[in-house]
Amino acid sequence: MTRELNWPVIRLLMIKDWQLFQKQLAAHLLGGIVALAFLGMAKPWAFYIGSLLLIILLVAVACFAVSTSLLVERKEQTLAFVMSLPVSPLDFTVAKLAGNLLTFLVPFLVMALFTAIIIFSTPLPDGLVVLAALVFGHVLVAYCISLAVAMQVESEGWNLFAMIGSMVLINPFLMLIGQMDSVQSVLRGNAVIWPAPALAILGAQALIGLACLAFALWSNGRKPAFY
Repeated sequence: MTRELNWPVIRLLMIKDWQLFQKQLAAHLLGGIVALAFLGMAKPWAFYIGSLLLIILLVAVACFAVSTSLLVERKEQTLAFVMSLPVSPLDFTVAKLAGNLLTFLVPFLVMALFTAIIIFSTPLPDGLVVLAALVFGHVLVAYCISLAVAMQVESEGWNLFAMIGSMVLINPFLMLIGQMDSVQSVLRGNAVIWPAPALAILGAQALIGLACLAFALWSNGRKPAFY
């Protein structure tokens, strides 16, 4: 018979991860405000600085969420404490996935929302919302890949490689978007139009992200023990 999840313990583990992230969350959101302030100036130089700073902050949030919740915890060897609780590997996996997603998605979604507000409320072309969605989607996929690898692989070197490798791919990704005439024409316009290539990319990003999370949940949750 399938064991029921221990939701009270899962909730406590999620709260623990959230409390570890609170101060850094405030710092990242403060940096996001600065980046969005530059974007709101609607000047070429300010847009470049603001967009670059925003991407750096998104990458920092993703890397910090994974490293604090999983990599640092392994170094401090807190798994022995977790094993003393009435928690199964599936409970631990659910708690880690849910807690990590919570600490990442709160600043991620706040920045995404206010990026859209800045674009719509300033002289910036409204079509930039399409570019913003694609960039946020790429960071989300990179985060999901890093999280899945961190839950599977204990090697710090391979985890760093997965995080850095998936994040730096944003440069060739932006170059790819820049070569799509259908997307570029939308970005310069004041109407929000979703061309087929952009929708295809967003769909692929969603599928890859969900597949990574599903694999991490399935692979770790089916273990009979923590080791």
